[in-house]
Amino acid sequence: MIMKFLKKIPAGMMVVPMLLGAFINTFFPQVTGIGSFTTAIFTSAGANAAIGIQLFCLGTTLRFREIGGVVKRGGVLLIAKFIIGAAIGIGVGKLCGPEGLLGLSALAIISAVTNSNGSVYLALMNSYGDTVDQAAMPLLAINDGPMLTMIAMGAGGLADIPFMALVAAIGPILVGMILGNIDKDLSDFLAPAGSILLPFVGFCLGSGMNLTNIAKGGVQGILLGLITCLIGGAFIMLCDKFISRRPGYAGWAVATTAGNAVAVPAVIAAADATWAPWADIATSQVAASAILTAILVPIITSWWAKKYGCPKFPKDEAQAALFAKD
Repeated sequence: MIMKFLKKIPAGMMVVPMLLGAFINTFFPQVTGIGSFTTAIFTSAGANAAIGIQLFCLGTTLRFREIGGVVKRGGVLLIAKFIIGAAIGIGVGKLCGPEGLLGLSALAIISAVTNSNGSVYLALMNSYGDTVDQAAMPLLAINDGPMLTMIAMGAGGLADIPFMALVAAIGPILVGMILGNIDKDLSDFLAPAGSILLPFVGFCLGSGMNLTNIAKGGVQGILLGLITCLIGGAFIMLCDKFISRRPGYAGWAVATTAGNAVAVPAVIAAADATWAPWADIATSQVAASAILTAILVPIITSWWAKKYGCPKFPKDEAQAALFAKD
């Protein structure tokens, strides 16, 4: 009964637990904060460990010959998301100044649009994509944080992100890939674990969200989420279709705002004090965008994947044969 319900909802295995975790964190945070294993599993404290295990198990299914496809597909998504976020944000900043347009500053726009929720992407690729799509998730982790935002705003950034942080992000999938290529039996054993962990990852991520942030972000926060999802998503989808020659479902799947992006305005303000007056409001707007896009993007991605095709739901025999070659 529960499984049938979850399967009817786009990326339901992750989205429903995420919303449940956000609801509990918003109204009954003491329930999961009692300590020990309960806090470790059912709060944001366990998110990184669960995602790391997911990536390790995914890595065991990835063959060395697929690395080129991972870099190409993931690179297009990463660059396209950066370009659209930077273009909109810089355009607003140049034309309207630091106050921004309709209450949305360049700081808020770039922070939200250039950062994607990797866990939502991974869950959607598990439902609609293939192993190459899934393996692109660590590459997309490059946009998770202040680095690309700082670059887009001309405040540097590369020196503030240690190289080892990138190595740490891709470490689990590389170790898993090496072991999986050495022993296929190990790959077959661990492959299902990636899907099994989806509801745990979703709940952990939701436990780091507060639903009241949508209200705090106001209409501008909702508008920011729509810009991130609809305008940003449409551009990334077109790049996915015409550059990567894919149906576009992966482009929509990265049209989210990362939960970590909530901290980006404060980081930018610390690096450039002239943005300090707009940091607090930008933070609440980015938080609203993170929650809204985590709800909207799975719905849009599911509809698009089923209408225009994907590895799990090819629209015709010719497309199925094409995906089989990939």
